[in-house]
Amino acid sequence: MNRFGCIMAIAAVAMTSCKTEEKTAPALDLTWLDTDVLPSEDFYRYATGGWMKKNPLKPEYSRYGTFDALADNNEKRLSELFRELESSNPVPGSDAQKISDLYKMGLDSVRLNQEGAAPLQKGLEMINAVSDSRSFTEMLATMHLYAEAPFFSAYVMSDMVDSDRNVLYFSQDGLGMSDRDYYLNPADSSLKAGYEAYLGKVLSLAGVEDAAKAAADAMTVENAIAEASWSSVELRDVQKGYNPMTAEELKAAYPGVDFGTWFRTAGIAEQEKVIVGQPSYFAALDSLLRTVDLSVLKNYLAAQYISGSSVYLGDDFYSAWFDFFQAQMAGVKSQKPRWKRSLSVANGLVPEAVGKLYVSKYFSGEQKEKAKSMVENIRAALKQHIDSLDWMSDTTKMVAIEKLEAFTPKIGYPDKWKDYSTLIINPTLSYCDNVHNAARWMMADNFQRLGKPVDKTEWLMSPQTVNAYYNPTTNEICFPAAILQPPFFNPEADDAVNYGAIGVVISHEMTHGFDDQGRHFDKDGNMTDWWTEADAAAFKAKTDVLVAQFDSVDVLPGLKANGALCLGENIADQGGLRIAYTALQNSFGGTHPEPVDGFTAEQRFYLSYAGVWAMNITDEEKARLTKLDVHSLGENRVNVTLRNLQTFFDAFGIKEGDRMYRPEEERVVIW
Repeated sequence: MNRFGCIMAIAAVAMTSCKTEEKTAPALDLTWLDTDVLPSEDFYRYATGGWMKKNPLKPEYSRYGTFDALADNNEKRLSELFRELESSNPVPGSDAQKISDLYKMGLDSVRLNQEGAAPLQKGLEMINAVSDSRSFTEMLATMHLYAEAPFFSAYVMSDMVDSDRNVLYFSQDGLGMSDRDYYLNPADSSLKAGYEAYLGKVLSLAGVEDAAKAAADAMTVENAIAEASWSSVELRDVQKGYNPMTAEELKAAYPGVDFGTWFRTAGIAEQEKVIVGQPSYFAALDSLLRTVDLSVLKNYLAAQYISGSSVYLGDDFYSAWFDFFQAQMAGVKSQKPRWKRSLSVANGLVPEAVGKLYVSKYFSGEQKEKAKSMVENIRAALKQHIDSLDWMSDTTKMVAIEKLEAFTPKIGYPDKWKDYSTLIINPTLSYCDNVHNAARWMMADNFQRLGKPVDKTEWLMSPQTVNAYYNPTTNEICFPAAILQPPFFNPEADDAVNYGAIGVVISHEMTHGFDDQGRHFDKDGNMTDWWTEADAAAFKAKTDVLVAQFDSVDVLPGLKANGALCLGENIADQGGLRIAYTALQNSFGGTHPEPVDGFTAEQRFYLSYAGVWAMNITDEEKARLTKLDVHSLGENRVNVTLRNLQTFFDAFGIKEGDRMYRPEEERVVIW
């Protein structure tokens, strides 16, 4: 889940609140503090311990933090909106009808349970009918058209070296447990066993003959895929992942994949240029498809298809999915209520249609204008930081400032909404069929961009998403409407609180333009090397220190944090704090505000930042996120990051000998 980040691919949870009903929130809620803990010993616990005690982990969550508290509020608001749509008798074919019918179908447990596995039968018959390499590839491409991703994924986005042009990308995929390490690490053997048991369960529910053998076959394929897959750290390297080929070169390099048939089935003309993300993976896949028995490959496809559909079927399928992916993998104790699950699906399939409703009721122009002003103040502060860097040459600084000045901020909601008029939601079909059809519509919408210029007005998050992003190929920073609310943004709060929260979010996204991956893109969004060799080496030396700092952190007994995986986000957290702090000081205009509630402006800034990351979390989820997430755990985003900042030490009188203190020679400051 993306909690602020550099966008290459997005997954985010929508969270919003209602301006018309929102009670005035305190600028800084002192009940969030745990004053039994000294700020010099554990600042995260000091700043958030009170919140953690008041908000114990709910059984339907693997983690519960301020984001999730907003999610609870958002779900109530969206549920209210959806009920209003239902009572308004929406016009057939309208966005309102599509939202309302998707929501209602997800609520209809009687129908879902009566239909059982019936919605899967047509797809399973197609898989069973596969008889040779060509029909296998036709089935593979058909599944890709429905947004499923067996073996690999295919998608269209801007060319990283020609950002005005859309191009087709192929990337490794097809692991049910998402990350290769689950399959390769002996410590995860119990999860592998649980996953195979889960596959056997849903294959049996779907009526697959000899479900245990089919599950074992699927595991054979996934184990082979895992062996060939790049690690999460390798996948972060945008330069290594950019490997252009013509379609003819693609077919010649990987004949076992039969890309000629794939293009024909997908309805895509063979391209003059495609991008292969992981050439060694596709070489291994080529060999795999040549050597593994077709019956085994078919069982893998069936397992992928059934597993991907399980959450849109009856209770027995959903419970099997929950018991493994939520309970065993993440430590969740109970299922979310059906209305929350249904709401999430509808919101995810037609996000901008829902967003249009949200913005009209819950977002004000005042919020947008205040955010615009903060963006420009922070842009000016980042320029100050670039100008004052002692490790970067004037030549590189000049280009960095050009890139900074070219940032395009997107705030609140898009000027042009997505058109869903050709999407058909038909309540006479099953819920699962409608979800599959909506997924196919989304893939068709993505593929139709080929041959067209990049639409740089498009948003990659919906307005009702509590999150933010930087997109390197458009050089844009985006702040959806829903993040412009407490605890991130509070129009009634003092500047110190707002700069410590939304101010750090804004500067975090700006810093992504200059993190270890964003720095490879120029002001126009093209991947190019605009750094001098000496500057790049100096930057690398600094980031190596940051990697080592996080690598030394114990997440759980026997498990360390992954500094390389989280490097970009850790750079952006530190840069975001430093730049927002400068912008706050600039806002004082030569004066200095009096303390509020006994805390100086500087103290309130850091308390506000820490409060954003208040969270209770299961050990299972800590382990899962450490393996998968490019973001550090909230506790480390506070305690590890702050230990590099002298202004933090000064604000709370932290000195040598305190646990939060880090000697100056061990600190690192990048931006």
